[in-house]
Amino acid sequence: MALKPTGGTGGPTKGRGAPSNPEGRFDAWRRQREDDGWTPDETPPRPIRTIVIREHARSIIMRNDSPDVPFDRSINPYQGCEHGCVYCYARPAHAYLGLSPGLDFETRIFAKHEAAALLRAALAAPRYECDPIAIGGNTDPYQPVERELRITRGIIEVLQETGHPFTIITKNALIERDIDLLAPMAANNLVRTHVSVTSWDGRLSATLEPRASAPHRRIETIRRLAEAGIPVGVMVAPVIPLITDRYLEEVLERAREAGASTAGYILLRLPNEVAPLFREWLEVHHPLKAAHVMSLVRQMRGGRDYDTRWGHRQTGTGTFAELLARRFNVAAGRLGLLVERPPLDTTRFRPPRSGPQLELFGP
Repeated sequence: MALKPTGGTGGPTKGRGAPSNPEGRFDAWRRQREDDGWTPDETPPRPIRTIVIREHARSIIMRNDSPDVPFDRSINPYQGCEHGCVYCYARPAHAYLGLSPGLDFETRIFAKHEAAALLRAALAAPRYECDPIAIGGNTDPYQPVERELRITRGIIEVLQETGHPFTIITKNALIERDIDLLAPMAANNLVRTHVSVTSWDGRLSATLEPRASAPHRRIETIRRLAEAGIPVGVMVAPVIPLITDRYLEEVLERAREAGASTAGYILLRLPNEVAPLFREWLEVHHPLKAAHVMSLVRQMRGGRDYDTRWGHRQTGTGTFAELLARRFNVAAGRLGLLVERPPLDTTRFRPPRSGPQLELFGP
């Protein structure tokens, strides 16, 4: 599928994370922004509206065998994410669609409307073996469009009906809408939730992840999930040297006070097109720090923007990475956030009914 990319602004766009809309690595042509003199410099850029595209998916459960990922199957209700996090490692996937990993990624959202039906069919397959499903491992299942489309909620309803365990991660307070589904499943050890909190700076968050819930609101979400009896952990991700790393201990402390029971962190990842986008974002929003930030990133990535090796891509290597790991372990350990939780229960799973005729025989 190839769609016409949106126009890039070449600078910050209110409510968007990427400063521009560069080509993907598969494009055979390149665009270059030129000033023809007709538009005054002081003219504000036009808002870029979000377009939601129906994706006719053939399957919904994605499998992975990565040794540094704690799950072997996941569901992503959406491709692309309106949160606009400039650091998002999922951005390069838009290049496969002929779209830009820049502004296109956060303004051209592909929605899997048939997700619940596809999941029901997958769980009914005779050879299906139950194991926890991770929802939102790539893009956020509670991005703004979910409020209207309710695709993620439909997925959870199928999982609740079948007693299938799952985990979910988000940085949007919208997850609170589904507490009525999550709480009963939590009581049966069928669900764990995680909230990603990058920093405690609202102004920084407004440029780094412009359409995600504000940091203080995410901490409140942790509180509300915990009060409902739903296990919730905090993910300090990504940790960006000189930009967000100073908030590491504070985020952990606030999350623990709110009721988080576990914690984790992930170092900034810059695969493929994300690296130049992030460098551009630094030049726009933190020009005096840009060179130093990238120098530290490369020190933790073997002299490159990114190290793809399993076992290293999440935490990095080198002195700064070791210091960061030590800081996290000391703070999380002191707060009791490094506990090992028992595995989710897979024994309650019952395959869904395969067709309406089975209703005649009763439960």
